[in-house]
Amino acid sequence: MISLFIFVQKTSPAKICSVLFLLAAAGCLPFNDSQFDPDGYFWAVIHLSCVGAYRILQKSQKPNTLSDIDQQYLNYIFSVVLLAFASHPTGDLFSVLDFPFLYFYRFHGSCCASGFLGFFLMFSTVKLKSLMAPGQCAAWIFFAKVITAGLSILLFDMILTSATVGCLLLGGLGEALLVFSEQKRV
Repeated sequence: MISLFIFVQKTSPAKICSVLFLLAAAGCLPFNDSQFDPDGYFWAVIHLSCVGAYRILQKSQKPNTLSDIDQQYLNYIFSVVLLAFASHPTGDLFSVLDFPFLYFYRFHGSCCASGFLGFFLMFSTVKLKSLMAPGQCAAWIFFAKVITAGLSILLFDMILTSATVGCLLLGGLGEALLVFSEQKRV
């Protein structure tokens, strides 16, 4: 969608519908979340803004001299620095000491596992992109997202309502349409 407005690129109707479904699902989810926490959504908006800015910067540079791995490293470093500086004015820097699970080994183990698994997922995604056609790669990434969403519903203590499930299904439909538009493009 960014490329449609900023770089005036031709975009397929399937891709536009996909983005609209994803935006509708993301926009409706906070209003239908029975465990709503504004801090979580605040940081999600910050993350999405950073990713969007990074994508715009990435598309605006004509000669891309950095490899995919180097781009990911720069993205991670930029995110850590930005979030470290953003945590002080929001008060999250000092409220971390009041976190109830701060001294539990399961919490620290889960954080480390999440970091390692995220790194290996990023690394395997970069390798997948270099070995497969874009449509096939998009299909595998979609499959990974479906498995992740399904496991997160099982592993985390969530209260599912019909509206929440609708938002999740609408987001899944948007992702599936994105994969379809990628395969039609190739």
